[in-house]
Amino acid sequence: MKINKDLSTNGIYAELVRRFKEYRISAELTQGEIAEKAMLSKSTVSRFERGDDISMSAFIALLGAVDIQGNLEVLIPDPDERPSFYLPERKNKKRVRHKEDNKGSKNMWKWGDEE
Repeated sequence: MKINKDLSTNGIYAELVRRFKEYRISAELTQGEIAEKAMLSKSTVSRFERGDDISMSAFIALLGAVDIQGNLEVLIPDPDERPSFYLPERKNKKRVRHKEDNKGSKNMWKWGDEE
């Protein structure tokens, strides 16, 4: 199953759990072994594989235990590594500001011959 914008949060979580379990099994590791390798409790691994919530740090540790934590780079890419970073006119933004919409403003400036 593809993870995309059409999946609910629960659907995405279920797919991540399914994929992780496949990696663990293909690595021929039991829940106890993966827990030891990730320095987590076996109950944390069990909870995760049942689809219950675990902490982000536990999730990252589990990915490291099956040697796929490097895939997190794809999850949220470094903004400085985008192709647009290398453009000379690129500006380092510090904040976002939207221009005001003056269409409904009563004090909109007009030329003298406009009414």
